[in-house]
Amino acid sequence: MSAYSRSASLAAYQSVAAHGGVAAADPHRLITMLMDGALERLSAAHGAIQNGATGTKSRLIHRAVEIINELRASLNLEAGGEIAANMADLYDYSSRQLLRANLENRTELLDEVSHLLREIRSAWIQIPARRM
Repeated sequence: MSAYSRSASLAAYQSVAAHGGVAAADPHRLITMLMDGALERLSAAHGAIQNGATGTKSRLIHRAVEIINELRASLNLEAGGEIAANMADLYDYSSRQLLRANLENRTELLDEVSHLLREIRSAWIQIPARRM
C-alpha cells in the first residue's frame, strides 16, 4: 500500500469513527464533544499563531467560532431562562474575542476563550445526562 493510500485510508477511518461517535452520542455528550472540538481548535490555532501559519490559524479560529455558534444555537432560551441568556451572551463574547484574536494574532485572547470554555465544560459535565 502506498503512503498516499495509507494516509487516505487513515483519514477515512477517522472520519467514520468521528461520525459514528456523534451518531451514538446523547445530547449531553454532543455538547461536551462540541466544547472539546472548539478547545482542540483553539489550542492548534495558538500554535499556528506562534509558528506564523496565518492561513491555518484563520481556518482553525473560524471553525472554533462555528462550533461556538452551534453551542449558542443549542440553548433553549425559553426553558433556560436567565442562565441560558447569560450563556448566549458568553458565547457571543467568546466569538467576538476569537475574531479579534484572528485579526490581531493575539494568543492571550485565544487563552481567555479557552479558559471560559473549560470552565463551562467543567460545569456541564457535572450535570447528569437525562436518559432519553
